Amino acid sequence: MVIFKNVTKTFGRHAVISDMNLEISRGQLAVLIGPSGCGKTTTLKLINRLQDLTSGNIFVDGKDISETNPVELRRSIGYVIQQIGLFPNMTIEQNIEVVPRLLKYPKEKCHERTRELLDMVGMEPSKYLGRYPFELSGGQQQRIGVLRALATSPPLMLMDEPFGALDPITRDSLQDEIKKLQKSLGITIVFVTHDMDEAIKLADVIILMKDGKIVQKAPPEELLANPANGFVREFTGKKRIKANYDLDLVHEIMNPSVVVVTKEKGFAGSLDLMRKRNVDSLVVIDDAGHLEGVITVEALLGAAKRKRIGTIGEVELLKVPTIDQYAQARDAFSIIIEKKLPFLLVVDNNNRLKGIVTKTSVVKALASIVWKDENNE
Repeated sequence: MVIFKNVTKTFGRHAVISDMNLEISRGQLAVLIGPSGCGKTTTLKLINRLQDLTSGNIFVDGKDISETNPVELRRSIGYVIQQIGLFPNMTIEQNIEVVPRLLKYPKEKCHERTRELLDMVGMEPSKYLGRYPFELSGGQQQRIGVLRALATSPPLMLMDEPFGALDPITRDSLQDEIKKLQKSLGITIVFVTHDMDEAIKLADVIILMKDGKIVQKAPPEELLANPANGFVREFTGKKRIKANYDLDLVHEIMNPSVVVVTKEKGFAGSLDLMRKRNVDSLVVIDDAGHLEGVITVEALLGAAKRKRIGTIGEVELLKVPTIDQYAQARDAFSIIIEKKLPFLLVVDNNNRLKGIVTKTSVVKALASIVWKDENNE
């Protein structure tokens, strides 16, 4: 999706980016991280030509960006920054529709897309369309900034420390929403942050930079477990995973709170529950708590298009991998990584649902061992 070939960027005699070679695959959320001045923001700005490279080539979706008009390129790539940049004299609807209107999308298409996007982040269109930015909280304004970047359904989005100025609770919520949107829409995101916790939570791959060069590119768990050198070990600090770690059992790291339903749950009620709990799937159990499968919003809506649905029992359930509650947590970790799963359901020896394990929860458990070990030293 995004390829850097021998890219260098200099300001005067100073090389901010030095002979960089990088490939970010389609559908990945790649996080650029490193100390101040390492070149991560410059790297981001090279992609949409807010900065022009000095030498080398950058390809987006197979096309050399130097051969594309900069304005047209930027209109085809979503861009979100910390300052948000909403137009204060425009309503929320007008802010979201800025780029579609510039591209001369039909008015009705603009209106439909704006309402669809607001629904995706749980903001009732009738309540927010006519409001102005000053009437929204910081978190709501940042959500609108993200939606504006998504308005034309770009395959690529660039995000430069978008949540840095927000309070921790709002930031955590927006991180969850971005990850969910990225997976559901299948877009590629290049995300700049200085926060390793944020990188671990969001990234499919972390790109750690120093002095304009890539020091290590790896999934979060690999970066923590196998730092390439002393700089990586120092930068990741207490979050690194020691080679002789000993993990807990699955039931000690799982989240016991799972959004569940039975087959008798109605179609409309299931969709409403997904919306209220901000999830895109429900775990289906029987009256005794035995796991029966998972129903996704895509499967539910797809089945509804083919026939009238009364309950979710009329829809074929997705069978998903499970793990026993007393298995080693490292086994859950391996299954999630090898099968590229968003989560793993935990059951007892009678196949009764006990909880859920996610990639993030396992990484946090690994890191907590290091914290505990170092506190005891």
